[in-house]
Order: sequence, then structure tokens, then C-alpha cells
Amino acid sequence: MRRLTGIVRAYAWGSPTAIPELLGREPTGEPQAEYWLGAHPLAPSLVETPEGDVELNDYLSSHPEFVGDRCLTAFGDRFPVLMKLLASERPLSLQAHPDREQAEAGFAREEEAGISLDAPERTYRDDWPKPELILALTPFDALCGFRKAADTVSLFERLGVADELASVIGPLTKRKGSAAMAEVFLDILSLDDAASADHCLKAARSHTEDDDDLGEFARTVALLDAYFPGNPGVLAALMLNRVHLEPGEALYLPPRTMHAYLRGNGVEVMACSDNVVRGGLTSKHINVDELIHIVDFSSSTPERTATEDDGGFTRYLAPAPEFAVWRGELSSQPLRLPRPNACRVMLVIDGDATLKDDDDTLTLGVGEAALIPYGEDVTVTGTATVFVGSPGV
Repeated sequence: MRRLTGIVRAYAWGSPTAIPELLGREPTGEPQAEYWLGAHPLAPSLVETPEGDVELNDYLSSHPEFVGDRCLTAFGDRFPVLMKLLASERPLSLQAHPDREQAEAGFAREEEAGISLDAPERTYRDDWPKPELILALTPFDALCGFRKAADTVSLFERLGVADELASVIGPLTKRKGSAAMAEVFLDILSLDDAASADHCLKAARSHTEDDDDLGEFARTVALLDAYFPGNPGVLAALMLNRVHLEPGEALYLPPRTMHAYLRGNGVEVMACSDNVVRGGLTSKHINVDELIHIVDFSSSTPERTATEDDGGFTRYLAPAPEFAVWRGELSSQPLRLPRPNACRVMLVIDGDATLKDDDDTLTLGVGEAALIPYGEDVTVTGTATVFVGSPGV
């Protein structure tokens, strides 16, 4: 077992206080959006060793026994799990992530074109897919996947703006399937005036207190306009399902799913990738050609991730081969840490947790994490909430 320290990432949409509070640190005054626990080369975590701290990717390269043959066979020299604390105080951009085939092709294409990894127009910063699971620590709101076209048209009609938006949403009424959805979404991104978004906002103000789906639709308009006033991307966002999670609930986002987190704190577990294809509500690069290529524009109804009991831990049944996730509510009764046949990352969210194996004991406080190697059978006790991530294979 090794103590593991993550890396804070500061983005404009983050909270200045939530992650410092979770980590037991003083706020810096800047928004802290994410805390990375993983081996991604952009921000590798630090492993505590007797010789000093070592970056996780380097440590695992020199200690392959920590990872185990099965993971090495499946994923080569990259540890596949990236765990994050996420604190969104304001909405993120509309975005989607590629599947493995798309990521490998896109990364190779941009490498051949000589686009620097840190260039603003760079889309593929690695050759990995990015399925992800968000687990709510506070009430958490997100947009995820495209709503059925007829339901979206109905909401615009009930809001009273369908006539003003007829030239924009018309294909949703005249055509069926993902082609119509893609046409409308991409047409919205080409709008260059604020009139359409302003029409929606004015109409929404009369419905933000409604206790139904129209009220939720109106509140989404108001929330997005508060941060992106007059931005046509608000209309694109209104084509997505809104999902609310209570603490302990989770949402799985497969690759190619258009989504945006709106607000809330959570633990995010994903494949070890930083590939993001943006689709609006951002000043960053929007690659329309790539959006057409990678996004699944078919309609879907997002469902909260199912769970099962796993030796006293709650396992979230995400289908990604790159990761598996558990939540544990610890007590004085020892629990066996899941998945001894894999390398694991464990993060303490509140309280204190003590890990024990045949040789060592490691106690972690709130916001602290550990790296537990392949083959190490560990029990954990304490009064704490912990999250465990491992490769999914």
C-alpha cells in the first residue's frame, strides 16, 4: 500500500471552496474544478515512497507487479483508471468523448498534422476513449443525451416560442431520427445572433416556478442564460435530457454521448483520457466536423446506474472495461477491500479509514488516498465514506 496524492486542476467553472474543504486545505481564491487521482501524463498523481514522491505513471512503469498481468495485457503500459473529485459551481461546456477507435484515429491524424498537444485547436490529447461515471456527493444536475424530438418540440411549443424558432427546430417536426437531431444541433451552432436565446429566456421567466417538466425546462434556460447570456448554444443544450442525482446516485456516460454538468460536487471515475470534443457554451475550440463524426445523435433516456452489494461495498454497475467503482460506508466491522486481483485507488471522502494487510497498516483521513497493488488482500475499518476504483477487466 502506498499513500497517493492527486493534482488539483483549476478551471473557470470550478468552486473556490468545495475541493479545498474536501481535501482539508486552505482555499487559494481561484476556482478549483477537479482533483485528479491517476496516471494521466498531463497531471500524474504522486506516490509516497521511502525515497520520496514519485509520479504514478513512472512508479507503475518501474513496478509492473503493482498493476498485474491481466491489466497489462489489456491496456499495456497505461493504468486505465482516472478518479477525480469534481466541483462544478457553474455549467460546463456541451461536450462528448470519443470511443476507442475514434480516439486512436483522431490522435494519429492530429499527430501526423503536427498539431501541438497544448494547441487550442487540438481535439485529441491522447489515443484513449473516455467513458465516465459521475457519482453525486451533493445534489447534482446534468444534461445527458438527446431527448426525443417530439418531446423537445412539445416543450418549445408549451413555452410559447415554437413559432419564433420554427426556422431552427423545423427539422425536428419534419424529419425523424438522428439525422434531424444532428441537423438542428449543428444549425444552432452556426447562429450568430442572440435573438433566439432571448426569446426563450423571456418566455421561460413565466414558468420557472412550475412544478412539472416545463418548469424544469424553463429553469434550465434561466440557469444557462445566467452564465451564457444570449448564447445560441443554450438552444442546443435544451435538446438534451436533464438529470438530477441525489447523493449516492450515479450516472454512466458512454463515449459519444453529448452532455454537460450543470452544478454539484461528485466523484468522477473514467478511462484515463483527456479527450473532449466541445459542442457549445464555451469560448474554446468547437470542432464541428469532429462533432458530426463522433456524437451519437439518436435520442435516449438516461437512467441512474444500477448497484449491487459486494461484500459490504456498493458496486456501481458501469459497463466500461477500463474501470470499476465501489462506495463503502465503513464502521468498526472490518470489510475486505474489493477486487484483490487488480490495482486499486481508494479515496476517503469523510472520516478516517485504516487499511491493513499481512504486513502494513495505513490510516487515511478526509481527502486522502491510497494505491493498493494487485494481489494484496486488504481489510479496511473506520467511520468513513470511501470510493474505490480499479480496472474493469
